[in-house]
Amino acid sequence: MPFKIGNIAVTDKGSVYIIAEIGVNHNGSVNMAKQLINAAKKAGADAVKFQTYQTDQLVTPKSKLAIYQKSTNYTSQFDMLKKYQLNRQEFEEVKKFCDDLGITFISTPFDKKSAELLEEMNVVAYKIGSGDLTHYSLLQQLATYNKPIILSTGMATLQDIQDAVQIFPKHTQLALLHCTSAYPAPYNEVHLRVIETFKEHFDCIVGYSDHTLGIEIPYAATSLGYKIIEKHLTLDNTMEGPDHKSSLNTEDFKIMVKGIRQIEAALGSTVKHVTPSELDTKKTVRRGIYLGKEVTKGHRLSEEDLSYLRPATHIEAKQFKNIIGKKIKCDKPIGSPLLWEDLET
Repeated sequence: MPFKIGNIAVTDKGSVYIIAEIGVNHNGSVNMAKQLINAAKKAGADAVKFQTYQTDQLVTPKSKLAIYQKSTNYTSQFDMLKKYQLNRQEFEEVKKFCDDLGITFISTPFDKKSAELLEEMNVVAYKIGSGDLTHYSLLQQLATYNKPIILSTGMATLQDIQDAVQIFPKHTQLALLHCTSAYPAPYNEVHLRVIETFKEHFDCIVGYSDHTLGIEIPYAATSLGYKIIEKHLTLDNTMEGPDHKSSLNTEDFKIMVKGIRQIEAALGSTVKHVTPSELDTKKTVRRGIYLGKEVTKGHRLSEEDLSYLRPATHIEAKQFKNIIGKKIKCDKPIGSPLLWEDLET
């Protein structure tokens, strides 16, 4: 089911919707968040995405760090997330900055209060992280807002996804993002062909949330037909924080967006035809029929008399069978192009 995020249509036939995942890469700084938003806008992203949460509603005080989070200086998820938590006033400032700049603000609410906050801020769409695919209470709440829902599906089986989708009414504007929840994700565990399974089982937009290093996998996803691409953005891969190392810096993100748009243009049409840029080449490299020998009036042409040369100014080489056996009406020198009016009918 196609839908709009803000004023941009997300459809199977349209352009890829590109989300710059800022997440917590702002490191708790509104100023850094604005720098990231500016970078995303300059790169050509359609939206920026944040994470909205109340730390005490998300993790226990003693919750251990995931493996990829252990490169930080924190000893617990609680302390790390508390450091990067933005409050209501800060989110309102960030959203206004997005609105003024002309880029869509999206966020992932991790709890009911955060969802209520975002709804009061009149966000145009919601993203649900892979970790909350089974948080049915939160899913039910977001379904009541009648906004587009982008649901990530990392760490899930097909049955898990089917169960989650059942939470939403059939009229829900839903997109599913294929995802491998590892940071970075190994290439051999990405399984981009899952799009075929999603298309078979779900009547919705299918996108891809990328956690691999580099830009190659978003390119491949674009070629396979994924219509939303989400990728983490950072100002500096060496910054302190859980996601910086598996994010794209601002220059690489810009290169990725440009590449996606070029791939979209290259995918083009299913109709095989001569393109405008080929017309001049066609004139110069297609072969025509010339005389390989000097011939005299009344001579009956054989293939030995013919030569196939560029350019095809008159009779194309593919017509040779229609030439053989015909009599020539006039004397012609070697190397001259053969014309239809030279032949007896």
